Amino acid sequence: MTAANNPWAPVFRLADLPGRKPTRFDLRPDDAARAGLAEALGILSLDAARFRGTLSPKGRSDWLLEADLTATVTQPCVVTLAPVTSRIEEETARHYVADYTEPEADEVEIPEDDSIEALPATIDIGAVMLEALTLALPLYPRAENAEIGQAQFAAPGQTPMTDEALRPFAGLADILKKQADKD
Repeated sequence: MTAANNPWAPVFRLADLPGRKPTRFDLRPDDAARAGLAEALGILSLDAARFRGTLSPKGRSDWLLEADLTATVTQPCVVTLAPVTSRIEEETARHYVADYTEPEADEVEIPEDDSIEALPATIDIGAVMLEALTLALPLYPRAENAEIGQAQFAAPGQTPMTDEALRPFAGLADILKKQADKD
């Protein structure tokens, strides 16, 4: 989502912000905006969301965004597809650095501080909120008491394979017993 399709979120042009004091923001998307965010995230619903924080100058040309994200989301259970509601409370930080350079090697090591980004001309608070929410979503939401049952499949007329039949040494005891009986 960009500023063009999230008019509910401010976009700060850094050149227009005060250079000595923090700029505060408190983003609370309305029902329509939350429905759009839920669709963009591929979840059932975003029942509540708030992104509150500050954008502060650091040094001569760097900026620090610090914010608290709180949200209530509903996702489908990975087992039953039943709705699962989760509460998210995350702290977010982004360090926008003027002299940031992208690594040019084919393979690079990921730095410990993954909050450092290149300094843009504008910061879209809605896009930062969407990214933070995306990273905070539960990967495998599971409904209470949801269990994965055992399923067995086979072609018509065939006996389905079981975990027991797949064990390579399962029949070894029977073979050894038959061998002992012969002796």
